Amino acid sequence: MIGSQFQCPSFSSGRVFNFPCVDLIPINLMDSFEAKGKGEKRRTVRGKTQMKRIENATSRQVTFSKRRNGLLKKAYELSVLCDAEVALMVFSPRGKLYEFANPSMQKMLERYEKCSEGSKTTNIAKEEDPKALKREIANMEERIEILERTQRKMLGEELASCALKDLNQLESQVERGLRNIRARKSEILVTQIEQLQRKERMFSEENNFLRKRIVDPHSVLTTPASGSGSLQRSEVETQLVMRPPS
Repeated sequence: MIGSQFQCPSFSSGRVFNFPCVDLIPINLMDSFEAKGKGEKRRTVRGKTQMKRIENATSRQVTFSKRRNGLLKKAYELSVLCDAEVALMVFSPRGKLYEFANPSMQKMLERYEKCSEGSKTTNIAKEEDPKALKREIANMEERIEILERTQRKMLGEELASCALKDLNQLESQVERGLRNIRARKSEILVTQIEQLQRKERMFSEENNFLRKRIVDPHSVLTTPASGSGSLQRSEVETQLVMRPPS
C-alpha cells in the first residue's frame, strides 16, 4: 500500500531510514504512460454505425453538421473533377436550407422540370397506347366504310339517299374521272401507233432488201437501216495469176 513504509539501513552511518512503500505498477501500463509521454497517439477502433435515428439531440445535431459538410464537399469535388452539373439541397430538422449547385440552382431546376415532363409524357403515352390503337382502328374502319360507300355511288348504286346537290357533285366527279381516263387512253393509243409505224418501216426496208437480193444477187447489197445503224456488205472478186520464176 502507498501508506506503508519499508526500512533501508545506511551502511556508512549505521542509521535506518524509513521510506513510504509504493505499489508496483504493471509493465504494460508503464509502457503506455511512456508512449503517451513521447507523444505517440493511441489508435481507437470505430464501431459500425447503426442506421437508425439518433435519440440524443446533441449527438444528432453534431452528426448532421458533419455529414452535411461532407456531402457538400463531395458534390463540389464531383462537379470540379468530373465536369458534371450537380445540384444538392439539404434541409435541416429545423427547416434551414443548405444547397450547392453548378452552374446554378435555377438552371438545374429548369432542366429537371423538362426531364420530368418528358418522362411523364412518355409514361402517359405508354399507358394510353392501347386506347390510342383502338381509336385509330375505329377511325380506319370508318374511313374504309366511307370509301366503299363512295365507290358504290360512283357505280350508280345506293343513290336513293342522295340529294340533288350530292348527285350533281357525283356527276361532276364522274365526268372529271372520265376525262382523265380518256386522256390517258389517248396517250397509250398514240404510243402504240408510233411503235407500230416504226415496225412497219422496218419491215418495209427488209422487204426491199430481200427483193433486191433476189433480182441481182451479185450486186452490192446494202442492208436496211435499223435502230443500231446501217450495215453494208460487198462482194469482192479475186483472181489467181500463175507466172514462171524470173
